[in-house]
Amino acid sequence: MQFLRSNAPYFTLPVAAVVGVIGYNLESLLSDRYTPYNKAVQDQRLERLVEEEALNDPTNVQKLKYKENVLGRNVPPSLQTNK
Repeated sequence: MQFLRSNAPYFTLPVAAVVGVIGYNLESLLSDRYTPYNKAVQDQRLERLVEEEALNDPTNVQKLKYKENVLGRNVPPSLQTNK
């Protein structure tokens, strides 16, 4: 027992390495590493600036009407009305 206690790091390092390799390979088999495409930050910023310029133009006015019912989002089933 004294031998195991004094040499514990020499035993635990290989065990931890084996567990880590198994976990890494298992995760690569089970998980999907697909990352969806996003536009570049500069492109997103440019689009926002163009959109803001369009909003500041007084000749370009959109009709004021609701596009979506804000209060109807995430309504629990007990509060939903059947139409």
